[in-house]
Amino acid sequence: MKKILPLLLMGILPFVLFAQQKCPNILIIFSDDHAYQAIGAYGNKIIPTPNIDRIAREGALLTNNFVTNSICGPSRATLLTGKYSHLNGYAFNERKFDFNQPVFPALLQNSGYQTAWIGKLHLGNLPNKGFDYFNVLPDQGDYYNPDLINNKNGTLRYTGYVTDIISNLSFDWLNGRDTAKPFFLVVGEKATHRVWMPSVDDLGAYDNIDFALPPSFFDGYDGRAAAADQDMTVAKTMRLQQDLKVHLDYTKDDGYNRFTPQQKKVFAAYYDKISKEFDSKHLTGKELARWKYERYLKDYYATAKCLDRNIGKILDYLDKTGLAKNTVVIYASDQGFYLGEHGWFDKRFMYEQSLRSAFVIRYPKVIKPGTIVPQFVANIDWAPTVLDIAGTKIPKDMQGISFLPLLSPKKNVVIPWRDEVYYHYYEYPEPHHVHPHFGIRTPRYKLIYFYQGLSTWELYDLQADPQELHNVYANKENNGVIADLKQRLKKLMEQYKDGEALGILERAQ
Repeated sequence: MKKILPLLLMGILPFVLFAQQKCPNILIIFSDDHAYQAIGAYGNKIIPTPNIDRIAREGALLTNNFVTNSICGPSRATLLTGKYSHLNGYAFNERKFDFNQPVFPALLQNSGYQTAWIGKLHLGNLPNKGFDYFNVLPDQGDYYNPDLINNKNGTLRYTGYVTDIISNLSFDWLNGRDTAKPFFLVVGEKATHRVWMPSVDDLGAYDNIDFALPPSFFDGYDGRAAAADQDMTVAKTMRLQQDLKVHLDYTKDDGYNRFTPQQKKVFAAYYDKISKEFDSKHLTGKELARWKYERYLKDYYATAKCLDRNIGKILDYLDKTGLAKNTVVIYASDQGFYLGEHGWFDKRFMYEQSLRSAFVIRYPKVIKPGTIVPQFVANIDWAPTVLDIAGTKIPKDMQGISFLPLLSPKKNVVIPWRDEVYYHYYEYPEPHHVHPHFGIRTPRYKLIYFYQGLSTWELYDLQADPQELHNVYANKENNGVIADLKQRLKKLMEQYKDGEALGILERAQ
């Protein structure tokens, strides 16, 4: 028996090593404020995004991917924990995320993965577990010549444009990694966060395009008290100097004072021309709002152009190194974003453009190219899905569900799945005076309750009113629908253990 055991182990060991080698690498490209409606695969016909579209074409596109709290840091906290904000403790931006709580990359490490996060993290704290390597921007970071903090030799300043730098640092890590292990890498992009500073290579890239105003741009917010009370309009909130670079003061510490002389020369030449054009028009009222909207989109899309180009570089790297065959590639944004809808930029509201987020995934030989996933997925599901892909056990206290079965469905097999999502936003009053609210989204209806500073319900029939312009909560014919939605909303709060919201809901009845 003593001789047989070593022989058995010798027979098992190659199998174990083979299994480890076959564990897929997992790469997440995680952008900031990149609107799904800005992407070709999601229907944008004006601005090309060939590399994001490639991931969707060669894999799957989620058409109903929702976030649970539409704001940057909390979305990242949900990614790491698979839990709602009230349980992971990170409901507001600019706080300190508790890395002592369970985070899923640590589980990947235990399963033999080598892990890294490179680029924007924006959680107020540096990781003390979960990542073998990190090299992250402090806070929001800078577009030009940024500082990055790494766990090997501290803070270093890099010369160049942040999106290019993040890609190059990712390639450096991939080239030097332990090739005996599968890897998990998050490429955290700063683009397309405010203020939108395109690469010098992309300045004016879309100046030849006249962007049509969204139908709801001059929204009057009738019947929507919270929407009328916000501070995030293109017309009033967007700043001519800092955001749109009209008569830019390069001495201010908004990232503009970090330029090299050559960068400043190219940047200033372009925006000095824009400033002269603006001065010559003498715009006021709606015409001024239209001009600001055009400038906003030109800079936003030019910033996104470098993002998509670098995604192409990453895909090319995987192809050239042979890693593409066994690497899952995910592209997602931390939440949606308004590109002029309701007259807004930013996110936060439970309305569709910020609630819904881009998510495309490629998994060779598992996901059939061109797959469309219409089921309701939430960002609490992302961590369980990555763990499922890696063959790692999903903790019972994670609130999400692996949607891997939706990505590679078996023929004639119906997969039971949710048909509703729960949302809860907290941050108030700064920086955009969006009242805290929670709600439920179903295939046809959206019910929202705004609290703190006001107390008001909103109901939208998304089938009849996809732009969410008509609050029909007061219509008596909807009483049955409202009662059903409130009951379902209460059950979701109980399911997700949101005790604070349950108390507010009971008082609001």
